[in-house]
Amino acid sequence: MIGAIAGDIIGSVYEFGVTKSKEFPLFGPGSRYTDDSVLTVAVAQAILTDGDYRRAVLDLGRRYPDAGYGGFFRGWLDAPDPKPYNSWGNGSAMRVSPVGFAFETVEDVLREAQRSAEFTHDHPEGIKGAQATALAVFLARTEWDKDLIRHEISTRFGYDLDRTVEEIRPGYGFDESCQRTVPEAIVAFLESGSYEDAIRNAVSLGGDSDTLACITGGIAEAYYGPLPPVIIEQVKGILPADLWGITENFCTRYNP
Repeated sequence: MIGAIAGDIIGSVYEFGVTKSKEFPLFGPGSRYTDDSVLTVAVAQAILTDGDYRRAVLDLGRRYPDAGYGGFFRGWLDAPDPKPYNSWGNGSAMRVSPVGFAFETVEDVLREAQRSAEFTHDHPEGIKGAQATALAVFLARTEWDKDLIRHEISTRFGYDLDRTVEEIRPGYGFDESCQRTVPEAIVAFLESGSYEDAIRNAVSLGGDSDTLACITGGIAEAYYGPLPPVIIEQVKGILPADLWGITENFCTRYNP
């Protein structure tokens, strides 16, 4: 899951300063963690403890109120008794990567991905985006060939994964939906040659770059293995100590 967090931090600079190039510094003075990282850690915390995703997301979301949440999620977070709000936004997909690392069967991954989404994102597309992302992580870490991953995800979820990054990039813009984020993030992974290359693909699409890179990063880490130490050290230096502690505990228990 460090791959997802690193993707979020790397992409944070380009969320509103769009780049359509793969040539950019991975880290800089403006690099920061966002809601993507906070909520990814929350899902990991739930898996490490009692499995109550809703409670963990409320706990860490309220502990870090200025992480850049979307308006509807902010309203949910501030409500006295938050209810699902029929969201198809990409927030369900960006936080789900720990599920793909922690569970050992397709059935368990799909079930837990739905559970991690539906207390906010109960729209079918919101649930589908979480399930597709978690399953891609699971398949990547269980040594599936990329062509098989492409076939399984596209067949099961109906996403168009036959496009290339070069084909997507020119007409792609900021989009917060699962429908227009998850397939593009998966393509960025499928077209890559390394973790870093996957992240550069995702950011260069020019959309919701931190979330694209977060989704891509979790899958890429699962496929390519542990991140380079220099990237891990950057993440450790940027993420608050309590969030890093949860991350470290999760990675120790569920080593990809």
